[in-house]
Amino acid sequence: MLVCQILKTKSPEIVSVTPDHTMVEVLRLFRENNIGFVIVGRSPGECLGTVSERDCCNAVAEYGIKAPVMRVGDIMNRRVATCSTDDLLPLVMAIMTERRTRHVLVMDGDKIAGIVSIGDVVKYRLDEALRTEEDLYNYICGTAYYH
Repeated sequence: MLVCQILKTKSPEIVSVTPDHTMVEVLRLFRENNIGFVIVGRSPGECLGTVSERDCCNAVAEYGIKAPVMRVGDIMNRRVATCSTDDLLPLVMAIMTERRTRHVLVMDGDKIAGIVSIGDVVKYRLDEALRTEEDLYNYICGTAYYH
């Protein structure tokens, strides 16, 4: 499956923040939008970095009680994992595994097309496994033959 096909099943909204937002503001966005990842940029479509729940946890571990009021620009991940809309899902899975990330920014040329999360990957793989199971069942029962 191509990444662009996964993006078609998702909301096109991409949540972003500026580097001047605080970590606690980002955590509130996470809660309000039921997400765990945002893009950091000064203007729509710009990506200076990203912030995930893991980045917030790491900031608390490193900076303690100062972390919640720190600027996102100081804790964001500048080494963003990306893929193309034309990439296949196994490549995205390899990127997630190699980079130890749960989110990959999807690019269409130099434009941000969306975000693929580990949840998206699991959902697709589960759907694929269920379709395979159904196909095998129909084959074994002899109901898979069409004229």
